[in-house]
Amino acid sequence: MKTSALLLRSLAIVASAALVSCASSAVTSSPADGAWDFKMTSPFGAISANVSMQAAGSQLSGSFDLGDGRIWPIQNGAIEDNQLSFSLARDGSPMVYEMSGVVDGGSVSGLAKAMGIEAPWEMTKKQ
Repeated sequence: MKTSALLLRSLAIVASAALVSCASSAVTSSPADGAWDFKMTSPFGAISANVSMQAAGSQLSGSFDLGDGRIWPIQNGAIEDNQLSFSLARDGSPMVYEMSGVVDGGSVSGLAKAMGIEAPWEMTKKQ
């Protein structure tokens, strides 16, 4: 009986240690991580894109795929809690969008600034 109790206790200790190890090494994901559908209408025109974003600590990276081979990489990306900011350089133009937004579950709403103009934008997380 003593051997069985000792064996069970040892197994319980090993299992507990394994659970603690797994929990401490688990990667937490950011609310911005994933694939998104982006839409914005501004005086410069309407933009829609497939967006992929990944956060690593307070840095945000990713890209906007506008189709037809047009890819705008996220530059200067930052995220803190559910607030994000980044820059997008418009291809073929000196225009740079300064983007800021708030992630709220499966959506993001924000404001784009470029050349003295502001425009609202939104993203919806893809399923």
